[in-house]
Amino acid sequence: MPFAQVGPITLAYEDPGPGVPLLLIMGIGAQLVLWPEGLLERLRAEGFAPLIYDHRDLGQSTWMTGAGRPAVGALLARRAAGLPVPAPYTLSDLAADAAGLMDAVGWADAHVLGVSMGGMVAQHLVIEHPRRVRSLTSVMSTTGARFAGLPTPGALRALLTPRPPTEQGAVEWFIRFQQRVVGDAFPYDPVQVEATARKAFSRGANPDGFLRQFAAILASGDRTRALAAVRAPTLVLHGEADPLVPVSGGRATARAIPGARLATVPGWGHGLPPGVWPWLVDAVAAHARG
Repeated sequence: MPFAQVGPITLAYEDPGPGVPLLLIMGIGAQLVLWPEGLLERLRAEGFAPLIYDHRDLGQSTWMTGAGRPAVGALLARRAAGLPVPAPYTLSDLAADAAGLMDAVGWADAHVLGVSMGGMVAQHLVIEHPRRVRSLTSVMSTTGARFAGLPTPGALRALLTPRPPTEQGAVEWFIRFQQRVVGDAFPYDPVQVEATARKAFSRGANPDGFLRQFAAILASGDRTRALAAVRAPTLVLHGEADPLVPVSGGRATARAIPGARLATVPGWGHGLPPGVWPWLVDAVAAHARG
């Protein structure tokens, strides 16, 4: 597996191969192995070169071990009160990592697709590095506005439940989480989910890194005003049954970006189950072709 040096951060990534540059940005605590291979194959068949990577603080990229463990309860309270939230890094830093990775693979620009926290990072990328983004696809994400895309209490508890330290415990946690958030319209594949969870555990589970990424989300605030300046063609995709980032987050994103198109799917929750791949790839390919 290749590695890119982006300032002090080392990012693990997979060679995207030939094709139209497509940067894929994964969500909180989610390693590059969370991109389903079947989805990547469909994107390659459409002529894309999908570039996937581990964010800092997880998997085989640099872990920020000296940054401590955030007290999530206190940070949530500050966010609810509208107070500044301290964090070791922000979503802007993660966007700068993504831009640095593009430099490392020789891409001047790319189509950009981000899911969940990855959609938030993609929004920061198009705001702060606009020339790097040919088009933006924001999937099951939100603007950072305090009252848009807020998780249901059950989904938030599921997300913040501590991961067990053993492989089997971590696998069982991941399966339960998928059951809680994926929705009914597109069932997850339990065999694939278990295999992915085991692969992620073997590559490097970092619960403190997940908490620091959560702090980064809370610390980065509301992007609504900044998104009004975005000129990249934007597509917003969201499931109407998403409990972790409810569809209000997608609607807020589409309202914030001039000319953005919004497509929602009944019954789709939070995840990338096989049933959604054909629709998702068709939408992304049509968007990239303009």
